[in-house]
Amino acid sequence: MINKLDDISILVGRSLLGLYFLGPGLAKIFNYSNYAVVMEENEVPLTLVALPVVILIQVIGGIMLILNLNVKVSALALFITTIVINIYIHDFWTLADGISKAHETQNFVKNLAICAGLLVLASREKFVKLG
Repeated sequence: MINKLDDISILVGRSLLGLYFLGPGLAKIFNYSNYAVVMEENEVPLTLVALPVVILIQVIGGIMLILNLNVKVSALALFITTIVINIYIHDFWTLADGISKAHETQNFVKNLAICAGLLVLASREKFVKLG
């Protein structure tokens, strides 16, 4: 019973993390110019290269987590991408006190929690498939 519950938990958690990245990756495709502007405003280096790379990592990595394929590599790539996004996009330390700073601080901390989940997922030696 416990092992089956563990299997279901890892399946659901892995899938939710995959969806967390797949959705925003697809959103970046459909709102490409808006995301490019945000990246340029936040002085992300090589925006013309960085945005397509982020899209590929988020979409492919998200799908791979959902499908239980190359989970360790996918989770680590998404971890690194999320840390870089946190540093450049959610740089709350550069903002004056107020709603924007509180919002970016919340996003930064939330992304750290997502990173923790990705590291836990990447550290699992065995990945299970139900069925």
